[in-house]
Amino acid sequence: MPREASLDLPRDDAWTGAVMRLGVIWLALFAATFTEWAEMAHQWWNIDTYSHILLIPPIIAWLVWLRREELAQVRPQGWWPGLLWTALGLVIWLGGRALGINLFAQAGTVMAFQGAAIALLGLRVSLVLALPIVFSSFLVPFGDEIIPQLQAVTAHLATWLTEASGVAMVADGIYIDTPAGLFIVAEACSGVKFLIAMVTLGVLVAFTCFDRWSRRGWLLLACVIVPIIANGVRAWATIFIAQYVGAEAAGSFDHIVYGWVFFGIVIALVLGIAWRWFERDPEDSGWSAAEVAGLPVVARLEGYWLAPNLVLGLGLAIAFAFAVIARLV
Repeated sequence: MPREASLDLPRDDAWTGAVMRLGVIWLALFAATFTEWAEMAHQWWNIDTYSHILLIPPIIAWLVWLRREELAQVRPQGWWPGLLWTALGLVIWLGGRALGINLFAQAGTVMAFQGAAIALLGLRVSLVLALPIVFSSFLVPFGDEIIPQLQAVTAHLATWLTEASGVAMVADGIYIDTPAGLFIVAEACSGVKFLIAMVTLGVLVAFTCFDRWSRRGWLLLACVIVPIIANGVRAWATIFIAQYVGAEAAGSFDHIVYGWVFFGIVIALVLGIAWRWFERDPEDSGWSAAEVAGLPVVARLEGYWLAPNLVLGLGLAIAFAFAVIARLV
Protein backbone atom coordinates (compact mmCIF):
# COMPACT_ATOMS: atom_id res chain seq x y z
CA MET A 1 0.00 0.00 0.00
CA PRO A 2 1.55 3.36 -0.95
CA ARG A 3 2.10 5.73 1.89
CA GLU A 4 -0.24 8.34 0.41
CA ALA A 5 -3.13 5.93 0.88
CA SER A 6 -3.13 6.68 4.60
CA LEU A 7 -3.43 10.39 3.88
CA ASP A 8 -6.29 10.46 1.39
CA LEU A 9 -8.91 11.89 3.77
CA PRO A 10 -9.35 15.64 4.36
CA ARG A 11 -7.50 16.71 7.47
CA ASP A 12 -10.68 17.42 9.47
CA ASP A 13 -12.13 14.00 8.61
CA ALA A 14 -8.83 12.35 9.49
CA TRP A 15 -8.89 14.04 12.90
CA THR A 16 -12.50 13.04 13.52
CA GLY A 17 -11.72 9.41 12.76
CA ALA A 18 -8.54 9.44 14.82
CA VAL A 19 -10.26 10.91 17.88
CA MET A 20 -13.10 8.39 17.60
CA ARG A 21 -10.70 5.46 17.31
CA LEU A 22 -8.68 6.77 20.26
CA GLY A 23 -11.87 7.03 22.31
CA VAL A 24 -12.73 3.41 21.50
CA ILE A 25 -9.36 2.02 22.54
CA TRP A 26 -9.25 4.19 25.66
CA LEU A 27 -12.66 2.87 26.61
CA ALA A 28 -11.42 -0.71 26.19
CA LEU A 29 -8.30 0.02 28.26
CA PHE A 30 -10.39 1.75 30.91
CA ALA A 31 -12.60 -1.32 31.21
CA ALA A 32 -9.55 -3.56 31.57
CA THR A 33 -7.84 -1.33 34.13
CA PHE A 34 -10.93 -0.04 35.92
CA THR A 35 -9.67 -1.19 39.34
CA GLU A 36 -6.55 0.96 39.01
CA TRP A 37 -8.47 4.03 37.85
CA ALA A 38 -10.90 3.63 40.74
CA GLU A 39 -8.03 3.36 43.21
CA MET A 40 -6.27 6.40 41.75
CA ALA A 41 -9.49 8.42 41.85
CA HIS A 42 -9.94 7.44 45.50
CA GLN A 43 -6.42 8.65 46.30
CA TRP A 44 -6.90 11.93 44.43
CA TRP A 45 -10.16 12.70 46.18
CA ASN A 46 -9.60 11.39 49.70
CA ILE A 47 -5.87 11.67 50.42
CA ASP A 48 -4.54 15.21 50.88
CA THR A 49 -1.10 14.26 49.58
CA TYR A 50 -2.57 13.67 46.13
CA SER A 51 -5.37 16.22 45.98
CA HIS A 52 -3.33 18.38 43.57
CA ILE A 53 -3.71 15.62 40.94
CA LEU A 54 -7.33 16.68 40.51
CA LEU A 55 -5.93 19.70 38.66
CA ILE A 56 -3.85 17.64 36.23
CA PRO A 57 -6.64 16.58 33.79
CA PRO A 58 -7.68 20.21 33.16
CA ILE A 59 -4.00 21.17 32.86
CA ILE A 60 -3.50 18.46 30.24
CA ALA A 61 -6.56 19.74 28.37
CA TRP A 62 -5.12 23.28 28.53
CA LEU A 63 -1.75 22.08 27.20
CA VAL A 64 -3.48 20.36 24.27
CA TRP A 65 -5.56 23.48 23.61
CA LEU A 66 -2.36 25.56 23.43
CA ARG A 67 -1.19 23.34 20.56
CA ARG A 68 -4.42 23.63 18.57
CA GLU A 69 -2.91 25.74 15.77
CA GLU A 70 0.02 23.37 15.32
CA LEU A 71 -2.26 20.33 15.44
CA ALA A 72 -4.34 21.83 12.64
CA GLN A 73 -1.24 21.58 10.42
CA VAL A 74 -0.58 17.90 11.15
CA ARG A 75 -2.56 14.91 9.93
CA PRO A 76 -2.99 12.01 12.37
CA GLN A 77 -2.17 8.52 11.16
CA GLY A 78 -1.69 5.07 12.62
CA TRP A 79 1.82 4.37 13.92
CA TRP A 80 2.20 0.82 15.21
CA PRO A 81 5.33 1.33 17.43
CA GLY A 82 3.01 3.16 19.83
CA LEU A 83 1.39 -0.20 20.53
CA LEU A 84 4.71 -1.40 21.95
CA TRP A 85 4.43 1.28 24.65
CA THR A 86 0.86 0.19 25.28
CA ALA A 87 1.93 -3.44 25.60
CA LEU A 88 4.83 -2.53 27.90
CA GLY A 89 2.46 -0.53 30.07
CA LEU A 90 0.08 -3.47 30.32
CA VAL A 91 2.97 -5.79 31.23
CA ILE A 92 3.90 -3.44 34.08
CA TRP A 93 0.22 -3.15 35.03
CA LEU A 94 -0.14 -6.92 35.14
CA GLY A 95 3.10 -7.31 37.11
CA GLY A 96 2.03 -4.67 39.60
CA ARG A 97 -1.27 -6.44 40.11
CA ALA A 98 0.38 -9.81 40.58
CA LEU A 99 2.91 -8.42 43.07
CA GLY A 100 0.39 -6.20 44.86
CA ILE A 101 2.41 -3.04 44.07
CA ASN A 102 -0.10 -0.30 43.32
CA LEU A 103 2.53 2.12 42.03
CA PHE A 104 3.54 -0.29 39.26
CA ALA A 105 -0.04 -1.21 38.36
CA GLN A 106 -1.09 2.44 38.18
CA ALA A 107 2.01 3.56 36.27
CA GLY A 108 1.45 0.77 33.75
CA THR A 109 -2.16 1.85 33.36
CA VAL A 110 -1.20 5.41 32.44
CA MET A 111 1.55 4.13 30.12
CA ALA A 112 -0.99 2.02 28.22
CA PHE A 113 -3.16 5.09 27.62
CA GLN A 114 -0.14 7.09 26.46
CA GLY A 115 0.87 4.35 24.05
CA ALA A 116 -2.64 4.17 22.61
CA ALA A 117 -2.57 7.92 21.93
CA ILE A 118 0.80 7.64 20.20
CA ALA A 119 -0.36 4.66 18.12
CA LEU A 120 -3.66 6.18 17.00
CA LEU A 121 -2.48 9.76 16.45
CA GLY A 122 0.92 9.04 14.93
CA LEU A 123 4.50 10.14 15.44
CA ARG A 124 4.17 13.76 14.32
CA VAL A 125 1.08 14.49 16.40
CA SER A 126 2.66 12.78 19.41
CA LEU A 127 5.75 14.98 19.14
CA VAL A 128 3.61 18.13 18.89
CA LEU A 129 1.75 16.88 22.00
CA ALA A 130 4.88 15.60 23.75
CA LEU A 131 4.41 17.75 26.88
CA PRO A 132 0.78 16.84 27.66
CA ILE A 133 1.48 13.16 26.93
CA VAL A 134 4.47 13.08 29.27
CA PHE A 135 2.77 15.29 31.86
CA SER A 136 -0.04 12.74 32.12
CA SER A 137 2.46 10.58 34.03
CA PHE A 138 1.73 12.79 37.05
CA LEU A 139 -1.73 11.22 37.23
CA VAL A 140 -0.01 8.37 39.07
CA PRO A 141 0.03 8.97 42.85
CA PHE A 142 3.59 8.61 44.12
CA GLY A 143 5.67 9.84 47.02
CA ASP A 144 4.75 7.60 49.95
CA GLU A 145 7.98 5.72 49.28
CA ILE A 146 10.13 8.66 50.43
CA ILE A 147 8.16 9.67 53.54
CA PRO A 148 10.63 8.09 56.04
CA GLN A 149 13.56 9.90 54.41
CA LEU A 150 11.67 13.20 54.42
CA GLN A 151 10.75 12.72 58.08
CA ALA A 152 14.43 12.22 58.92
CA VAL A 153 15.55 15.31 56.97
CA THR A 154 12.79 17.46 58.49
CA ALA A 155 13.65 16.26 62.00
CA HIS A 156 17.34 16.98 61.42
CA LEU A 157 16.66 20.52 60.18
CA ALA A 158 14.18 21.23 62.98
CA THR A 159 16.62 19.91 65.59
CA TRP A 160 19.48 22.02 64.28
CA LEU A 161 17.35 25.19 64.12
CA THR A 162 15.82 24.56 67.55
CA GLU A 163 19.24 24.18 69.10
CA ALA A 164 20.56 27.22 67.23
CA SER A 165 17.64 29.33 68.52
CA GLY A 166 18.60 28.56 72.14
CA VAL A 167 15.72 26.25 73.04
CA ALA A 168 16.68 23.43 75.40
CA MET A 169 15.94 20.09 73.72
CA VAL A 170 16.81 16.44 73.46
CA ALA A 171 16.47 14.86 70.02
CA ASP A 172 16.18 11.20 69.15
CA GLY A 173 15.49 10.67 65.48
CA ILE A 174 12.06 12.09 64.69
CA TYR A 175 11.38 12.83 68.39
CA ILE A 176 12.27 16.29 69.73
CA ASP A 177 11.71 16.82 73.46
CA THR A 178 11.52 20.42 74.68
CA PRO A 179 10.25 22.21 77.82
CA ALA A 180 6.94 22.83 76.00
CA GLY A 181 6.45 19.14 75.27
CA LEU A 182 7.50 16.24 73.06
CA PHE A 183 7.28 16.90 69.33
CA ILE A 184 7.16 14.13 66.73
CA VAL A 185 7.86 14.64 63.04
CA ALA A 186 4.98 12.42 61.93
CA GLU A 187 4.27 11.26 58.38
CA ALA A 188 1.85 14.15 57.92
CA CYS A 189 4.68 16.55 58.82
CA SER A 190 7.20 15.04 56.40
CA GLY A 191 6.37 17.60 53.71
CA VAL A 192 5.77 14.97 51.02
CA LYS A 193 2.54 16.66 49.89
CA PHE A 194 4.35 19.96 49.52
CA LEU A 195 7.29 18.38 47.68
CA ILE A 196 5.22 16.40 45.16
CA ALA A 197 3.01 19.39 44.33
CA MET A 198 6.05 21.62 43.87
CA VAL A 199 7.79 19.13 41.57
CA THR A 200 4.62 18.75 39.50
CA LEU A 201 4.28 22.53 39.18
CA GLY A 202 8.00 22.84 38.48
CA VAL A 203 7.84 20.42 35.55
CA LEU A 204 4.89 22.32 34.09
CA VAL A 205 6.60 25.70 34.38
CA ALA A 206 10.02 24.40 33.26
CA PHE A 207 8.71 23.05 29.98
CA THR A 208 6.24 25.83 29.18
CA CYS A 209 8.32 28.87 30.12
CA PHE A 210 11.95 27.83 29.47
CA ASP A 211 13.84 26.82 26.34
CA ARG A 212 17.20 25.99 27.86
CA TRP A 213 17.74 22.73 29.72
CA SER A 214 20.12 24.43 32.15
CA ARG A 215 17.38 26.77 33.39
CA ARG A 216 14.89 23.93 33.53
CA GLY A 217 17.34 21.99 35.65
CA TRP A 218 17.87 24.86 38.08
CA LEU A 219 14.12 25.37 38.50
CA LEU A 220 13.47 21.68 39.12
CA LEU A 221 16.35 21.57 41.61
CA ALA A 222 14.79 24.53 43.44
CA CYS A 223 11.41 22.77 43.44
CA VAL A 224 13.04 19.87 45.30
CA ILE A 225 15.38 21.68 47.69
CA VAL A 226 13.24 24.71 48.64
CA PRO A 227 10.17 22.77 49.88
CA ILE A 228 12.35 20.39 51.90
CA ILE A 229 14.16 23.27 53.62
CA ALA A 230 10.91 25.21 54.02
CA ASN A 231 9.28 22.23 55.71
CA GLY A 232 12.17 22.01 58.16
CA VAL A 233 11.78 25.71 58.93
CA ARG A 234 8.03 25.22 59.45
CA ALA A 235 8.64 22.37 61.88
CA TRP A 236 11.16 24.46 63.80
CA ALA A 237 8.80 27.47 63.89
CA THR A 238 6.09 25.28 65.41
CA ILE A 239 8.46 24.08 68.13
CA PHE A 240 9.78 27.59 68.78
CA ILE A 241 6.31 29.18 69.01
CA ALA A 242 5.19 26.39 71.33
CA GLN A 243 7.72 27.51 73.92
CA TYR A 244 5.68 30.69 74.38
CA VAL A 245 2.06 29.80 73.57
CA GLY A 246 1.96 26.06 74.35
CA ALA A 247 2.11 23.01 72.14
CA GLU A 248 -1.62 22.84 71.41
CA ALA A 249 -1.89 26.46 70.27
CA ALA A 250 1.28 26.13 68.20
CA GLY A 251 -0.08 23.01 66.53
CA SER A 252 -3.29 24.79 65.56
CA PHE A 253 -1.29 27.73 64.24
CA ASP A 254 0.89 25.34 62.25
CA HIS A 255 -2.05 23.71 60.48
CA ILE A 256 -3.59 27.04 59.54
CA VAL A 257 -0.38 28.73 58.42
CA TYR A 258 1.09 25.72 56.62
CA GLY A 259 -2.15 24.81 54.91
CA TRP A 260 -3.27 28.25 53.77
CA VAL A 261 -0.36 30.67 53.85
CA PHE A 262 3.04 29.03 54.02
CA PHE A 263 2.59 26.84 50.94
CA GLY A 264 1.44 29.81 48.88
CA ILE A 265 4.34 31.98 50.05
CA VAL A 266 6.94 29.38 49.07
CA ILE A 267 5.36 28.83 45.65
CA ALA A 268 5.22 32.58 45.06
CA LEU A 269 8.86 32.91 46.12
CA VAL A 270 10.13 30.20 43.78
CA LEU A 271 8.05 31.29 40.79
CA GLY A 272 8.71 34.96 41.48
CA ILE A 273 12.45 34.41 41.29
CA ALA A 274 12.15 32.08 38.27
CA TRP A 275 9.94 34.60 36.42
CA ARG A 276 12.93 36.88 35.96
CA TRP A 277 14.44 34.29 33.60
CA PHE A 278 11.33 33.10 31.74
CA GLU A 279 12.18 32.74 28.06
CA ARG A 280 8.77 32.33 26.42
CA ASP A 281 5.02 32.32 26.88
CA PRO A 282 3.28 28.97 27.40
CA GLU A 283 1.63 29.36 23.97
CA ASP A 284 5.07 29.03 22.39
CA SER A 285 6.09 25.87 24.24
CA GLY A 286 6.74 22.57 22.51
CA TRP A 287 7.71 21.65 18.98
CA SER A 288 5.89 23.28 16.11
CA ALA A 289 4.61 21.23 13.20
CA ALA A 290 7.42 22.61 11.04
CA GLU A 291 10.07 21.73 13.63
CA VAL A 292 8.70 18.20 13.92
CA ALA A 293 8.77 17.80 10.15
CA GLY A 294 12.43 18.82 10.16
CA LEU A 295 13.55 16.34 12.79
CA PRO A 296 15.77 13.63 11.24
CA VAL A 297 14.28 10.98 13.54
CA VAL A 298 10.83 11.62 12.05
CA ALA A 299 12.00 10.80 8.55
CA ARG A 300 13.53 7.53 9.81
CA LEU A 301 10.67 6.37 12.04
CA GLU A 302 7.57 7.67 10.35
CA GLY A 303 7.75 4.83 7.83
CA TYR A 304 6.40 2.47 10.49
CA TRP A 305 2.86 3.62 9.76
CA LEU A 306 -0.10 1.30 9.55
CA ALA A 307 -3.72 1.72 8.52
CA PRO A 308 -5.56 3.38 11.45
CA ASN A 309 -8.28 0.75 11.62
CA LEU A 310 -5.65 -1.98 11.72
CA VAL A 311 -3.85 -0.20 14.56
CA LEU A 312 -7.16 0.07 16.38
CA GLY A 313 -7.84 -3.65 15.88
CA LEU A 314 -4.40 -4.61 17.16
CA GLY A 315 -4.78 -2.29 20.14
CA LEU A 316 -8.13 -3.79 21.07
CA ALA A 317 -6.70 -7.29 20.72
CA ILE A 318 -3.83 -6.39 23.05
CA ALA A 319 -6.20 -4.87 25.61
CA PHE A 320 -8.49 -7.90 25.48
CA ALA A 321 -5.60 -10.36 25.78
CA PHE A 322 -4.17 -8.67 28.87
CA ALA A 323 -7.64 -8.35 30.41
CA VAL A 324 -8.09 -12.11 30.03
CA ILE A 325 -4.65 -12.84 31.48
CA ALA A 326 -5.38 -10.53 34.43
CA ARG A 327 -8.44 -12.61 35.28
CA LEU A 328 -6.48 -15.84 35.12
CA VAL A 329 -3.54 -14.86 37.32
